[in-house]
Amino acid sequence: MTALPYQEGPWTDGHMVVCGDDGLARRLAAELRDIYRRHVVLVVPDGQAGEAGTEPAAARRPGVAPPLRELSAPAPTREALRRAGVDEAAALALLYEDDETNLRAALAARRLNPGLRLVVRMYNRKLGDHLEGLLDQAALVTASAADRTVLDASTTVLSDADTAAPALVATAIADTRKVVQADGLLLRAAERPAPGRGEVSDPGLCTLALLSSTAGDPAGAEGSDTSGSQGPELLPEDRTVQASQGRGAVVLEAVRRSGPALPPRRFARRGAPLGEVFSSRLRWAVAGVVAAVLALTATTAVLTDADPTHAAYLTLLDLFSINDPALDGSTTRQVLQLLSGLVGLALLPLLVAGGLEALGTFRASGALRRPPRGLSGHVVLLGLGKIGARVLARLREYDVPVVCVEQDPDARGIPLARDLGVPVILGDVTEDGVLDAARVHQADALLALTSSDTTNLEAVLAARALKGDLRTVLRIYDDDFATAVYRTLRSAHPDAVTRSRSVSHLAAPAFAGAMMGRQILGAIPVERKVLLFAALLVAGHPQLEGRTVAESFRPNAWRVLALDTADPAARRPDLASTPHGGEQPQLLWDLHPGYVLQPRDRVVIATTRRGLAELLAVVPGR
Repeated sequence: MTALPYQEGPWTDGHMVVCGDDGLARRLAAELRDIYRRHVVLVVPDGQAGEAGTEPAAARRPGVAPPLRELSAPAPTREALRRAGVDEAAALALLYEDDETNLRAALAARRLNPGLRLVVRMYNRKLGDHLEGLLDQAALVTASAADRTVLDASTTVLSDADTAAPALVATAIADTRKVVQADGLLLRAAERPAPGRGEVSDPGLCTLALLSSTAGDPAGAEGSDTSGSQGPELLPEDRTVQASQGRGAVVLEAVRRSGPALPPRRFARRGAPLGEVFSSRLRWAVAGVVAAVLALTATTAVLTDADPTHAAYLTLLDLFSINDPALDGSTTRQVLQLLSGLVGLALLPLLVAGGLEALGTFRASGALRRPPRGLSGHVVLLGLGKIGARVLARLREYDVPVVCVEQDPDARGIPLARDLGVPVILGDVTEDGVLDAARVHQADALLALTSSDTTNLEAVLAARALKGDLRTVLRIYDDDFATAVYRTLRSAHPDAVTRSRSVSHLAAPAFAGAMMGRQILGAIPVERKVLLFAALLVAGHPQLEGRTVAESFRPNAWRVLALDTADPAARRPDLASTPHGGEQPQLLWDLHPGYVLQPRDRVVIATTRRGLAELLAVVPGR
């Protein structure tokens, strides 16, 4: 173990403090140290400090990254925060799983250091919005000037469930982990093979990188920073892309789902599909009664010389037994009246049965729906906890049919599934018959997102026994274990798509970007390099301000991809979120190269780690 034991200051100017009780805290500390080269103090509960195997390999090489100090504390109290140097720190991340613990610590930290940049993990988004506004106002009171850009960066409330959900959804829809979400749009980095002679590959929204030029790359099958000219080239110039021969490319494109359509629209938000309100037997019986009424109407019109309208009127009166007996009528009229009465007797129990059946269907649909017969091409979602609930909401935003499996009837996502009309199987996924009930043998993908690694692994193995080529995604707590599971399943099922995901690994880049005062929309790996997608204001960046989009592009460093077209006063603070209600997307991706970037503009850029560090270094106060 190479992490340094905790020592009292002196503190490095602008160090960062990370407090947490799970793998996300350690992952974030490593991200800040290895990518942004910041001095970090990690505060963990008693007994977790100095755990073996938690430090990445980069930390074991002298001189690669700044040291990481660890401090044990049972809770993030005011005294523990003071010992960690929060009163002199540049940023603090509070990553405990309990929202109340993070709330109390955030209030104490703001009192210790009013100018501290706070990043708070909180599942309750409504409470998080209120907390963010409260802490921002506290920072604004002590600020010398009401600088909106500083205020926006002073407090950021994030949820690991929200930040990890897009990658999990994209894996289920498009089989990729190279995905970011911006303004409600899922974007992925798609690898394109080298075009043949006379062929032109689709450039997508833009070309992000050129892949390694040869299979004999010094770093192995995947290129790295030590690969020289043979390694991958991030953010290349257009002429470099056009001149490249025999090299694949990574392009940015929107994720679009191809699959079966959703079931018919419901006539109430909590209602059932119209075809499920009445059973097929009842519908056939009603059709028979209608046919009999039409036949009697036609017979009455022919045999009694009555016009069709009058014949229909007489038939309905006889059907409901409200017409006078035809005592003085002809024999034909009397026979028709008797037949109409018999049909009316058959109609009464049908009306009662239909009412009872409809009532039962509506009551069932108000609780939990069952998967409809013949369902196929759907996604089976295991687990409706905080991660599963977020993923379910995102899947339905993209019109993906879903069947959920949950053991706990009081899980967080059960009310959401009920409101969305999503079928739910209540039961233990490891028991026989549960996956069959979810129609997993007809599904396109399986998302195993329960809180138990062993349950997720067992469910995937059972699902593979039912459908060998099923696309599967596992939520694994530890990133190293996730890698081992992925490699094992890939070897056992080489023809099937298997992905294992650590939520802390997926969420760490967004938390790290927030601590640096920038919103990181996502990180996309390109072989053994990483591209970051960030939203930032043009003001204060001389490399962008007053330049055209084409002039601001620096090869291998950063590239402007989109412009926020919303008025500054109406901008959404979080571009990684999905627009709500009637809100319209506000990012313009088809940006003209001659557009001059103004200080008030907010843009989305693709950048390397070094490029982002250079951009951050020139902004005062960052």
